Amino acid sequence: MHQVACSTSYENICFETEQPLAVVTLNRPNRRNALSLELMLELLDCLDGIGKNSELRAVILAAAGKVFSSGHDLSEMVGKDIGEYRRIFDVCCDLMTKIQSIPQPVIAEVQGVATAAGCQLVASCDLAIAAEEASFATPGVRIGLFCTTPMVALSRAIGRKRALEMLLTGDMIPAATAADWGLVNKVVPATCLREETRALALRIAQASPVTLAIGKQAFYTQVDLDQPKAYAYAKEIMTMNSMALDAQEGISAFLQKRPACWVGK
Repeated sequence: MHQVACSTSYENICFETEQPLAVVTLNRPNRRNALSLELMLELLDCLDGIGKNSELRAVILAAAGKVFSSGHDLSEMVGKDIGEYRRIFDVCCDLMTKIQSIPQPVIAEVQGVATAAGCQLVASCDLAIAAEEASFATPGVRIGLFCTTPMVALSRAIGRKRALEMLLTGDMIPAATAADWGLVNKVVPATCLREETRALALRIAQASPVTLAIGKQAFYTQVDLDQPKAYAYAKEIMTMNSMALDAQEGISAFLQKRPACWVGK
């Protein structure tokens, strides 16, 4: 199975930059890009570094081989004690939270099957583009280990009835259905996947990085609040955003019909 050439010392992922983009590739194709504890820790470390790099404006999360990710590495899920299982799921939840907490938008580039925690990974990303051949499932119910942590991200992406259908049956859904249900934003031919994902990432990267960071954090903070609390929070954030140098520059540039020059403040 062909592996992506890595530009870092990571064993299970590849991190590259295509300024102003960061491209992170799951790189265990011989193990269906299973999310081993080691891989998840590497991905956490990589995303943490990206989050601190203001030169990087958006992140693409891709995968080598034919499978995006088969979920947890089941070879690590047999005969462990409670502390070892807790460690695996603690790290997994930290990883999903990290995706949504770094300032840059994270776009999943899904070329193949994404199941269980692999499906959770897609659902946790801010945006996702899938190839026509991609498919998605949360099949844990079939092996006696319900996809309870994937359920958190899935139910927030596609709604209760559809999430429960996936969780209770374990059935695979095709990319077109995933798009219809809101799990992915767009489905494209496999030959166009890389180009389409980068086009979306570069479109986003044109915005002020500080504005993107404010907006992403605000979205996840308000989305689960009731409406009065969401508005109370959002108006304070927008008030503070209005005072940012980039907001003043952007408004002035619009009024003067000229391109904005972002300073990232």
